[in-house]
Amino acid sequence: MKMKSMFLFVCTFICALGYGQKNTLDLPITLKDGYGPFKAALGGISPNAEDENNPWKKTYLKVSGIPNNWTEAKNGVIVINIYQMVYQNYLIGNISKEWYESIQQSWNWTPDTLDLSKEPMKSDIAFAIGKDESGITKMVVDANNNLNFSDDVVFTPSEIDYNENFNIDSLSLKNAITVSYERLSGNKIIQEKTPLLIVHMNKYSMYMCNFPQYATAQLEGAEIAISSDNFTNPSYKSSNVVLIDESISNGMKANPEKIVSMDEYIIIKGSVYKNKGVNRNRNSLVLEKTILLQDQLYSTQVGFKTFPFEGLDVKTKSPISLNDYKGRYLLIDFWAVWCGPCIQELPNLKELYDKIDKTKIDIVSIVGDSQSDALEKMIEQHSITWPQILSDETKTIINKYGVRGYPSTLLINPDGVIIAKDLIGKDLENKINELLYNK
Repeated sequence: MKMKSMFLFVCTFICALGYGQKNTLDLPITLKDGYGPFKAALGGISPNAEDENNPWKKTYLKVSGIPNNWTEAKNGVIVINIYQMVYQNYLIGNISKEWYESIQQSWNWTPDTLDLSKEPMKSDIAFAIGKDESGITKMVVDANNNLNFSDDVVFTPSEIDYNENFNIDSLSLKNAITVSYERLSGNKIIQEKTPLLIVHMNKYSMYMCNFPQYATAQLEGAEIAISSDNFTNPSYKSSNVVLIDESISNGMKANPEKIVSMDEYIIIKGSVYKNKGVNRNRNSLVLEKTILLQDQLYSTQVGFKTFPFEGLDVKTKSPISLNDYKGRYLLIDFWAVWCGPCIQELPNLKELYDKIDKTKIDIVSIVGDSQSDALEKMIEQHSITWPQILSDETKTIINKYGVRGYPSTLLINPDGVIIAKDLIGKDLENKINELLYNK
């Protein structure tokens, strides 16, 4: 009898182990130039700060070859993989242990040293900016990553107005520069190349860039497109995926509601997989298969149940939870006190909150990456009357929801299922009118 029990135990263990292995898939990825089916974001760049007390100062690249005829010349860096850069500078003593640990905490980052090289890697790209003899602003990028600008092409960054008619895909085809960097692959340092687009945004008078490169993977005859950090760097630390189907053709962009962020779910041939991101060391997309059905899962996606939350209203100190809004529509608004677009949206939310029927729909804001005193000032300054919950080290709601940018919204139906996301302004008002008043 004991032998039989032991046999059953061993069989069960082996089956469970095999099942677990089959549930995690490593799908090889192929890199492609362009943005594919994704809408591209831009990240700001600026020359190195000259403040002697700047903790990043010791990490600045030492470059040469800036044109002699330039005036007001400055140089800076475009980071390819900031996690690798921080890790290496910690190893060589350029940053302190305390600062390294504070970065981990603020980024919610636990480094996996198996995917980080202990040997220095060229994980960022130097650039320089200045004015030529005619007073025209010029730029040069260290495209071959040899820390010398003398063998690189000087150019004038494109001036853009970022609006709904702006075609960044076309611009990147004409103006992107191919740059070289290093990454870890199979635990070896290899050289990689990627396009880099640099522009000057007139409205904000700042220089911005992105990397027009995405990846694809295959599963059961289906093609999956993958973007890295909304194209603001090619490290794939945060990877969005989307299934290429008949709705995406001839250069059309994917519906934002179909784009799957990290730890969200993608459905392929009736099976549900969690997006665990890209492992660049293995050069693969990692998907985790689940046996649960869509209505049994919590996510931040349209069609899924939203995560429960609880916290305290900053002003009244009253407890608030998702359960308080059962039977009503609920708009969950994620924002931060330093976020310009969030502050611009406050009057719209205030107007909406003042006129909605609170027995049918309500609003609650969850504020991340902000201090309580700054939030309280904002509440007074903008006469905010709807509940505000601060997501901090104790109430880590922002991390739970995987919020990676502000403003961000989720619209929940009376059953707790997400029916729309990232609606603001007139789009949000129209959706609420449609739901409540059939307008």
